[in-house]
Amino acid sequence: MALTMIGGLLALVIFGMPIGFALAVIGLILLLIAGTVPLNIIPVVVTEGANNFPLLAIPLFMVAGELMNACDLSRRLINFASSLIGFVRGGLAHVTVVTSMFFAEISGSAVADAAALGSVIIPEMKKKGYPAGFAAALVSCASTMAILIPPSISMILYGVIAQVNVAKMFMAGIIPGLMVGISLMVLSYIFAVKKGFQVETKFSPKNVWVSFKEAFWALSLPIVILGGILGGIFTPTEAAAAAVVTALFVGMVIYRKLTFKELPHVMLEAAKQTAIVMFIIATSALVGWFLTNEQIPQALAESIMSVTQNKWLILALFNILFLIVGMVLHASAAIIMLVPILMPLVHEVGIDPIHFGIVLTMNLGIGQQTPPVASVLLTTCSVGNVTLMQVLPYLKYFLAAMLLVLALITYIPWLSLVVPDIIGMSN
Repeated sequence: MALTMIGGLLALVIFGMPIGFALAVIGLILLLIAGTVPLNIIPVVVTEGANNFPLLAIPLFMVAGELMNACDLSRRLINFASSLIGFVRGGLAHVTVVTSMFFAEISGSAVADAAALGSVIIPEMKKKGYPAGFAAALVSCASTMAILIPPSISMILYGVIAQVNVAKMFMAGIIPGLMVGISLMVLSYIFAVKKGFQVETKFSPKNVWVSFKEAFWALSLPIVILGGILGGIFTPTEAAAAAVVTALFVGMVIYRKLTFKELPHVMLEAAKQTAIVMFIIATSALVGWFLTNEQIPQALAESIMSVTQNKWLILALFNILFLIVGMVLHASAAIIMLVPILMPLVHEVGIDPIHFGIVLTMNLGIGQQTPPVASVLLTTCSVGNVTLMQVLPYLKYFLAAMLLVLALITYIPWLSLVVPDIIGMSN
């Protein structure tokens, strides 16, 4: 039954049906096949699936991100990153990665990161002599940090479904996110030496100070989010609400780039993105309820453990599964579909749920770069006016670097667990 569900879902997605509708169709078909459940339970399950307080953080973070995007945020962050790292050979490539790190602490979405930065920085890289394919591949892969470095929409979803501490998930993503950034910068430096990319600017403490003052209020958002969570002042959901208030204040009072007239458009864009994610969550609840009712996750756990009980081998099998699923499913849908099935096995073999969540998130981040779906890659190509064929020759090297990071965080759990352990967060 599980194989039928996954196969049917993939088939519908491949033939072009939106993932939310595909989940609803599969859920209905499964209930009809089972024939033991009254169909009037469907609206109850779907409503309850989206009625979860921590999920309120998703629309709030999206609103905060859209508000800051309306304030010319990208340019300010790029200028600050350039003053910090632009003196290294291939400076603009390194600026791209560092800016993505800053932006990741605001948007929580890799697609939003790619759209906001790609439209600004890819044309600039083209003008400076960087190949268009290299620029798009770098922006796309760097945007993956947005689902690892907190706040992360994917981690909120995982935390709710797996019933683990979302704040602890946020902290666990910091080192893996930085590792992705460092690996991309090392590879960019190798390309810079090989292809003769130049430095972007000379290092100047004065420039650093001036650009920092311009970007300070943009950087205040991650300070509010992380500082509030680490200080025990906010839950992640309350931090999202505080981020919206901060973004409104910065946009309307400090930068004065945001007006009341623009607010409806900003809210509409955030509502569109929220509707997509929440519809997927609601319809996937139907599938999740069926799986639980039929005890399919427990049966799967027993089947795998009859073959091996070695958690490291099971993690390797998970990576293969996640990479394949990530190629064809949106990250939110993949989390919602896989986590309820696999969590009993995760607990049974002694894999830390926080570590498992980071491994899953990293895999799905890589999946956002790989066709046929490749949501982040295609967004980057679109906003940067670059063809997929131009990107692929460079993309393979960046993906190799990200796969290396994946292997490290898979088999060295300390990398994911050390920050929340140091802070002393409870499960």
